[in-house]
Amino acid sequence: MRKAIIIGATSGIGREVAVRLVQEGWEIGITGRRKDALAAFRDEFGSAVHTAAMDVTQPEATEALDRLIEEMGAPDLFFYVSGVGYQNRELDLDREIRTVRTNCEGMVRMVDHFINYVRVHPEIYNDAHKAHIAVISSIAGTAGMGTAPAYSASKRMVQTYLSALVQLSRMEKIPVQFTDIRPGFVATDLLNPEKHYPMLLSKSKAADEVMKALRRKKRIHTFDWRFRLMVFGWKCIPRWLWERMTWVKN
Repeated sequence: MRKAIIIGATSGIGREVAVRLVQEGWEIGITGRRKDALAAFRDEFGSAVHTAAMDVTQPEATEALDRLIEEMGAPDLFFYVSGVGYQNRELDLDREIRTVRTNCEGMVRMVDHFINYVRVHPEIYNDAHKAHIAVISSIAGTAGMGTAPAYSASKRMVQTYLSALVQLSRMEKIPVQFTDIRPGFVATDLLNPEKHYPMLLSKSKAADEVMKALRRKKRIHTFDWRFRLMVFGWKCIPRWLWERMTWVKN
């Protein structure tokens, strides 16, 4: 039975993907801060589900991960989904710092800890059986969006960090492979329900795209085709012009 750990699976894309994996016969470990949501998921899907409550911004989150791996065994897939984001034109400092801590500090803490687990278990992970690490970033990492400074910057950091880890894993011959998953607008709790978002995707459609990326083990997957075109257009805009595009609201 294939095994996966999903960091941040109590809601949104993480939960949708967790459901898909269980339905496909995976044994999964799910994490999140809300113990009630974790328990409800386990009650619904049974013994194939293991749970661990954790806050990725806290150092003890790695200890919770270790306990989860000990309980369920070494995962084939490690999927980091945890993330927060706000439209924050007021530059509320608490929101900006919370975004950076979850999206950057939390991601580094959990992904690096798992990579080091892979390093010391050559009897499990090797060239014939590489660990698959997937992380949710965002198309927002393409360019700094004035309405969401910390969110845009944190997602750019995730993308750059993963690129560096790919190079490092080759330097050190660590048997891992990476997938950077870059959604556009998805109807999750991250979005302000009072705002209009172009080309908004449902959680179900987003999960379809994530599963496609995971099965193919794509290095980078932006979804869907409309957002791929949008990102291509963004990259063609000179920085001086982008910074003057004050009509960009979302």
